[in-house]
Amino acid sequence: MGEVTFICKRTVISTKAVEPGKFSPLSVLDRIMEGNHVRIVLYYNLPTRRRPGELTKRLRETISEALSAYPPVIGRLVRTPEGHWTVKCNDAGVRMVEAKVNGTVQEWLQNVDREKELMLVHWEEIYHKPYFWSTFYVQITEFECGGLAIGLSCSHMLSDPTSATMLIKVWADTTLGGQTAPAPVFRPLPTPPQQAAAANTTTNPTSIDHYKSGTGGGGGGACTPPPTSTITLQFSQESVARCVAAAGPHATPFDALTALLWTRIRRIRGAGPELSLSICFDARSVLGLESGFFGSCMVFNKVAGAGLSEDVAGAATAIREAGMDGDGVMEVIEWLERESEVRLDGGNNDVVCVNLESVGVYGAVFEGDAAPLRAACYVEPVGGAGKVLIMPAVEPGGRVAAVTLPEDEAKKLLEDTWVELQGVVPVVVMGLPKK
Repeated sequence: MGEVTFICKRTVISTKAVEPGKFSPLSVLDRIMEGNHVRIVLYYNLPTRRRPGELTKRLRETISEALSAYPPVIGRLVRTPEGHWTVKCNDAGVRMVEAKVNGTVQEWLQNVDREKELMLVHWEEIYHKPYFWSTFYVQITEFECGGLAIGLSCSHMLSDPTSATMLIKVWADTTLGGQTAPAPVFRPLPTPPQQAAAANTTTNPTSIDHYKSGTGGGGGGACTPPPTSTITLQFSQESVARCVAAAGPHATPFDALTALLWTRIRRIRGAGPELSLSICFDARSVLGLESGFFGSCMVFNKVAGAGLSEDVAGAATAIREAGMDGDGVMEVIEWLERESEVRLDGGNNDVVCVNLESVGVYGAVFEGDAAPLRAACYVEPVGGAGKVLIMPAVEPGGRVAAVTLPEDEAKKLLEDTWVELQGVVPVVVMGLPKK
């Protein structure tokens, strides 16, 4: 059971041609994510039985229609005269992989681990000739005894998890024949006022600490990070509420769960002051951007004093205070524009917690009322300290935490008794590979 058979890989183009000579420039928040990629998997238990390949054919047709609204997605990377990446919108298309699995989707989910899950979302690193390299890949996997998996992967330079799930939602709405998803918006980031742009200082220098420490750490000369494992923990609505209550009156579910996981990771590692925490969040709302803004709009900030916080309430306070308003984000953008060589490659020593609360993964309904059974998201590479992604669960009010740590630490986290917060006991929905 659970053997993936790859059928073919093809190119899918849009049903609407792009005007000649169209380019889509990348922002500084796009460019710093060079070398990073996003992978998303959605699982479905679709009620309608079809002949093998019939559903895949239908989805191949509807994604061609959906792509007509996304010229940069079907384009290719080229360099500007200044040496920056930009997208030439040339109708080159996306790569689509078609596959099948024996058994049912429920059987797969009972035994899935990271290695198996990533077989459902094809990805290829940048080709030595980028003009021929697809920045987006889609995989459709039919379970022969019932069920479907939709996988989408992309370069983080062109899309963050919010934009990637929006693309899947538009594809799903196109398949249903509806037009409920917001149209994508391709526009530059806001620019700082001239007087602010002229200054070479920031009022909050800690806001750029993560970017300073995250550049160049994963490349030549650095120690190879230890092998990592990903486990997925699901917190019920009741567990989330209990955790929020323990984290303090102003805590959000992200603050509380990040603090809970941070304190346990810190305890497992026996961390000294060198272990630090950074958060990553979607800056669309604080920048006043449209919900359909397409691109990479994730911003990082190091949590001040998190290494000293051994209790959930104290850590949650530090995490909450690390949030930034629009002015703080604009300072980061301005600094990144000046430091044009900054690239985040996962090489620092921060545990990174990514806030995916706004990612609407369960709104992508391709047939009837069959919403996804489960969703998974990977933002890679992962530094040696680890990464935590917190996103909504299928259950309203619940949350899912995907935790990637060195293998021995992931095992210890699974063995954690979670005794300090009565009633906050996660369900393990994806554990370690069975040896």
